[in-house]
Amino acid sequence: MPSPFPGMDPFLESPSEWATFHGLFLHGLLEALVPQVRPRYLVRAQTQVYVLEETDGHVGIIIPDVLVAEGGSLSPPESGGVSVAVAAPAIARLAFVQKQKQAYLEIRERETRRLVTVIEVLPPSNKRKGSDAWGDYLKRRDAIFSSDVHLVELDLLRGGERMPMGDPLPSGDYYAIISRSYRRPFCEVYAWTLCDPMPTIPVPLLKGDPDAVLNLQEIFTTVYERAGYDYSLDYTRPLEPPLRLEDADWVKEKVKAFLAAQRQGR
Repeated sequence: MPSPFPGMDPFLESPSEWATFHGLFLHGLLEALVPQVRPRYLVRAQTQVYVLEETDGHVGIIIPDVLVAEGGSLSPPESGGVSVAVAAPAIARLAFVQKQKQAYLEIRERETRRLVTVIEVLPPSNKRKGSDAWGDYLKRRDAIFSSDVHLVELDLLRGGERMPMGDPLPSGDYYAIISRSYRRPFCEVYAWTLCDPMPTIPVPLLKGDPDAVLNLQEIFTTVYERAGYDYSLDYTRPLEPPLRLEDADWVKEKVKAFLAAQRQGR
């Protein structure tokens, strides 16, 4: 069955679902791009490592917290012998850096390996303002803006902080930002709501070559069907982040109709 929603499915935005969906959606973007740009360009997935923060807001190194267990002694062996008191060990967390690998796409000119376009699908970690992941991504974003590389940035998450812009973004729940190197500081912004289908967007290449295009809705539908989200997503749980009041009734009706159709199809 298709998703109950005409565009982005908000039940995929939860932390438990997003990581898998992110990888599948990026692969869908790659599959859609390759036939359009070959053989002049290569499309490859790359990874960036981000430091994650703990739930208490601390970033990076986790400070060990020692928990001392109550001591005790071993029972004497039945066959006799000397009883030796052995203290229980303390339980402690290790100090280590929590890291997450985040994938994105690169389009390169095949003959020269010149980087032409970067395609990002923002994860929740990049939208936590003040975190290391937020800061690292903004540095990489600024480096792209200072180069002759195009950036396509997709924000398919209602929650978190929006990326900094020179002008206010138009109203919407989801965004696609197309930053062409030769038009900066201006960019193209596609905005849509939870109730809208996902748009078809351009992907800029080298000057003189026509844009590739990404039908985001078509790619989403393919990913949704291949992953079996119609039966694996729990449409009865509360949404993360919560819905706006004006959207709550609409989502409730969509889910109700979906579950009824699902029961009839069994």
